[in-house]
Amino acid sequence: MKKLILSCLFLGLVACNAAVNTTDNQKPKVISTSTIIADLTARVGGEEIDHQDILKPGDDPHVYEPVPADSVALEKADLILYNGYNLEPGLIKMINSTGIQAKKVAVGEAIKPLQLEKEGQKVPDPHVWGSAKNGIIMVEKIRDQLIELSPEDKEIFTKNAEQLIRELENLDRWITAAIETIPPSQRQLVTTHDAFQYYAHAYGLKVAGTLIGISTEEQPSAQTVKNLADAIKNLQVPAIFAETTINPTLITTVAEEAGVKLAPQQLYSDSIGAVGTGGDSYVKMLRENTRSIVESLGGKVPQEGQ
Repeated sequence: MKKLILSCLFLGLVACNAAVNTTDNQKPKVISTSTIIADLTARVGGEEIDHQDILKPGDDPHVYEPVPADSVALEKADLILYNGYNLEPGLIKMINSTGIQAKKVAVGEAIKPLQLEKEGQKVPDPHVWGSAKNGIIMVEKIRDQLIELSPEDKEIFTKNAEQLIRELENLDRWITAAIETIPPSQRQLVTTHDAFQYYAHAYGLKVAGTLIGISTEEQPSAQTVKNLADAIKNLQVPAIFAETTINPTLITTVAEEAGVKLAPQQLYSDSIGAVGTGGDSYVKMLRENTRSIVESLGGKVPQEGQ
């Protein structure tokens, strides 16, 4: 009898474990492409989703070439969240292939795009996350998609999104105050590629020059480098900026030829930073970029909360 009771207890424990595993396996599978979308999705979805990101911190979405493992992950997904506006062309092509049955949502396309010129044509600027207000729109889009996917978790998704939105609202006010400390004549950005138009439009800066256009696939000529250096001399900006996802060699050359300082802190453009860095989340990324811009262009960074 004692053996029978122990056997039943054992079977009961096995059954309990099986139930837990089944529940875990039933979490909706969500795939994010860019690290920015991934960070926002993780914040909103929390423990209620089985979440996987394809791009890792420091990866450049413009030139990323998908691998077979990416296809496997996408085929198993219930929901795929990507930026859109052709930010990640290789992945978008794979996402739209016939074997992918998951719902596909271009989170960034919830935002009305700025138009930039590429090869003589106007195209949407994909770097929509540049302002915290646009970040809020992206959070709301992600929240709504997760609620549609898993309605029973609506309360959790809503609460998580509300907390993140409050952070972004505070961040937006702080960035505005920080940029206003830069002398008006020095509120000019010169960066490696054209990824900061939304940031500039939102916070009162001008993108005065870039080494390459909206895609990092472009390769600047020696003449382009010289032209930018000459333009910077005329602008008399205090500093220009390298970016974390792009080799800084050419922009360093521009700085040297123009006789201008290269900002010590590279800007996070197409990706958040690695874990443990100052920009390892979307919120931190915008904060660190602002610190670098303000300090390098002659402003004074206000304390948080002011």
